[in-house]
Amino acid sequence: MFSRNEGTADRAVRVGVGLILLSLVFIGPQTPWGWIGIVPVATGLMGWCPAYTLFGMSTCKVRKPGSA
Repeated sequence: MFSRNEGTADRAVRVGVGLILLSLVFIGPQTPWGWIGIVPVATGLMGWCPAYTLFGMSTCKVRKPGSA
């Protein structure tokens, strides 16, 4: 559906930060702003960031033609 534009490290950081933000909803200050953590978790799990597409960015390693 969408071509990946996030590298492995980028994805791991996004999921980690997203989970930390989501934890703010249940523990800590219990602020509803923690729900914003859904965005980095979702983009990290999908491997595709709409903002990266908009700005023509990618953190994915470029594969050489003919390599598997």
